[in-house]
Amino acid sequence: MGRFLLRRIALMIPTMLGLVLLTFIVSKVVPADPAKLAAGPRATAAMVEQIRQEWGLDQPLYIQFVKYLGNLLQGDWGRSIVSQRPVLDDVRLYFPATLELVIASEVLAIVIGIPLGVIAAVKVNRWPDQLVRIFAVSAGSLPRFWFAILLQLTVAVGLGLLPLNGRLPPLALPPDRVTGMYTIDSLLAGDFEMFWTALRHLALPTFVQAVGSMAIVVRTVRGDVLEAINRDYVRTARAKGLSELKILRSHVLRNAFIPTLTMIGLSFGFSIGGSVLVETIFDWPGIGLYAVTAVSNLDFEPVMGVTILTGVLFIVINLIVDLLYGVLDPRIRFD
Repeated sequence: MGRFLLRRIALMIPTMLGLVLLTFIVSKVVPADPAKLAAGPRATAAMVEQIRQEWGLDQPLYIQFVKYLGNLLQGDWGRSIVSQRPVLDDVRLYFPATLELVIASEVLAIVIGIPLGVIAAVKVNRWPDQLVRIFAVSAGSLPRFWFAILLQLTVAVGLGLLPLNGRLPPLALPPDRVTGMYTIDSLLAGDFEMFWTALRHLALPTFVQAVGSMAIVVRTVRGDVLEAINRDYVRTARAKGLSELKILRSHVLRNAFIPTLTMIGLSFGFSIGGSVLVETIFDWPGIGLYAVTAVSNLDFEPVMGVTILTGVLFIVINLIVDLLYGVLDPRIRFD
């Protein structure tokens, strides 16, 4: 296990270097002048040039990249032109909102998707399977922006059952910050009224975010369970007289969840990077909305910071998924 971790960590280093380099190059080829943006619309050419020299933008690109990489290693992710705050501080402020949304949506996708996938596989080619397959195809092809707006108009505006957007009502004070996730922080503070308020605000964006992942989980679980049901060890278990429920629980699901685990891990990583649309529509103050605001203002330092953070999380999630393989299947050895 130790050698496996060291080897994977060693492979993460060139991967991250490549991600940082690619992000840096993309930010430099965009036809915009950060110095001119930072100086403001009324700045003179001399003021712009002074800022360019202070920020080192007049130096060759390879020198700028080396300095940027060195700053990253020291915890300096640059400074936002818009907020005038360090990017790392902004990421710490906004990332918990995204993490809360992604965790809630993935839990919902797993809780609903896995049982539906198992039911479809057990009742293959019968009416439950047909209904589940229709649901999976519909959920997978549903445009999320249209679905989000539809829910806002019906559930929030028309019926008034849930809030329209945001994490809390406009004048409400958030709970004392521990994790930055309002539902968890309110529970830690023992404020159940705040927890219910935060949960109601979380409901609509969570459901919209979960729909795509739910469809993927359903299709993956159905296919993996169908494949496991037809294996020789399942037929042997039936010949021994084991009940179908025990066979499903002890033999089928444990083996079928290994490839499903990979898909769930990938879905979690993609959800972190793909929360931009949901956060924008629901005015959810996470790193997705933060990145969209930065792009609209041609503020590249925050965009680079969010991209690097997403890449690191994606790599770490894949590593965790690989380690969980050994828990589900003891035959797997980390050599």
